[in-house]
Amino acid sequence: MALSLYVDTARWRAHQKSVIDQFPGLIPVCKGNGYGFGHERLADEAARFGSDMLAVGTTYEAAKIKDWFGGDLLVLTPFRRGEEPVPLPDRVIRSVSSVDGVRALVGARVVIECMSSMKRHGVHEEELQQLHSAIEDVRLEGFALHLPLDRPDGTDAVEEVIGWMDRLRAARLPLHTMFVSHLRADEQARLQQQFPQTRFRARIGTRLWLGDHEATEYRGAVLDVTRVAKGDRFGYRQQKAASDGWLVVVAGGTSHGVGLEAPKAMHGVMPRAKGVARAGLATVNRNLSPFVWAGKQRWFAEPPHMQVSILFVPSDAEEPRVGDELVAHLRHTTTQFDRLVER
Repeated sequence: MALSLYVDTARWRAHQKSVIDQFPGLIPVCKGNGYGFGHERLADEAARFGSDMLAVGTTYEAAKIKDWFGGDLLVLTPFRRGEEPVPLPDRVIRSVSSVDGVRALVGARVVIECMSSMKRHGVHEEELQQLHSAIEDVRLEGFALHLPLDRPDGTDAVEEVIGWMDRLRAARLPLHTMFVSHLRADEQARLQQQFPQTRFRARIGTRLWLGDHEATEYRGAVLDVTRVAKGDRFGYRQQKAASDGWLVVVAGGTSHGVGLEAPKAMHGVMPRAKGVARAGLATVNRNLSPFVWAGKQRWFAEPPHMQVSILFVPSDAEEPRVGDELVAHLRHTTTQFDRLVER
């Protein structure tokens, strides 16, 4: 009895191919929990479709994935002086976001991040002249731009990249490769047409692995079902049942990521209103679970436990049975499954 990730493998791989076909030179990203699939599985997939490079989040991830992927590994977290040294092979490429970082990586393979409108990290325009001497002692793989997902001010992603291409060219820095994130396929094609001497390589994770929502599905197995009447006490805190129904113990708890939620950026009146309503219900211990039964998301009977959740199913719904599986709407990047089932 487990929390299972079901994968329609043929459909999942067909989606991968469609993304790869749209982005020539695509670099798959495998970071965090491997987008819900795990590092080993995504490393295998990248090798299967012939990628020469795999992007990872940290040096610790690179140290693990190097045994599963034989091509180059690009570490996305920028190097910082004083960081803990991690033994890595020569095929690992470090991202660097400062002139000082470039100077500290003598002999290393590096990608230099430029400061984009994300304003997260990167070298600034006024530092470009200092890079001339700094890059003499490293093996420069190219420059990179990590771009925002949304542009409420109406700015153009392509124009932002062109601006940096012009700055780098004016500084007479090598422009053989530009690594980009969060461009559309048509935007990358426009850039490639305008700068035919530069190879644009998109670093893509979410769109590649999770772009087809119908290719994957989480399900939690029902472990126990107990009938309760209105007013019966139950659980750790001995709360009272609000009505007649069933307490359903289902596989999937906090150790799997159930009940954990990342903050979301809300836009518009309706999403904000729903957020306020959810917060209000939570104050009276009413929390909607990710598990679906008989076509409806069901309420947690109490906060999820480490490996299971207890749901309340009212008596007007069909009684769940031990062994049934409930679909669970879970975020891949925060979920750990017990087993993966290929379909």
